[in-house]
Amino acid sequence: MGSSPQLGSTVPDFTLPGGALDGDTFERRDYTLSAARGRAVVLAFYPGDNTAVCTKQLCSYSSGMETFEGLDAQVWGVSPQDVDSHESFARAHNLRMPLLADTGREVARTFGVAAPGIGVRRAVFLIDAEGVLRWKHVALLGATFQSLDTLAGHLSGIQTP
Repeated sequence: MGSSPQLGSTVPDFTLPGGALDGDTFERRDYTLSAARGRAVVLAFYPGDNTAVCTKQLCSYSSGMETFEGLDAQVWGVSPQDVDSHESFARAHNLRMPLLADTGREVARTFGVAAPGIGVRRAVFLIDAEGVLRWKHVALLGATFQSLDTLAGHLSGIQTP
């Protein structure tokens, strides 16, 4: 596992393929972190689609999208599965955030959350509207996740320009 970006530093840019449900359509496109500037980004790394804890985590975040939007933040889920797997996962659970495919785990390595065996550690990075890392949590075991309330509390403390 490499080192992750430090608090107060600009987060490295990346582009990953992904998609998001829009009504009944799963809109596929590339997601570039620098293109999201102007709004905060909650970058949620998770080990796998359709696994018990990951499903609970992403369903919690999806059902709280109004909270994130009220804080001018968007949520991106990132895992090693491909976009087809993400589409199936999103449709099965009506997930309303983009799910990004880091199949080679390059972005996970950049953020220091690639892990042998499980692929990716459960982690959340809160990035402000200028692309600066303001808060992070990297789980050692990944059996639990950061709650919507915890993330909202940290997001409300991020100053936007």
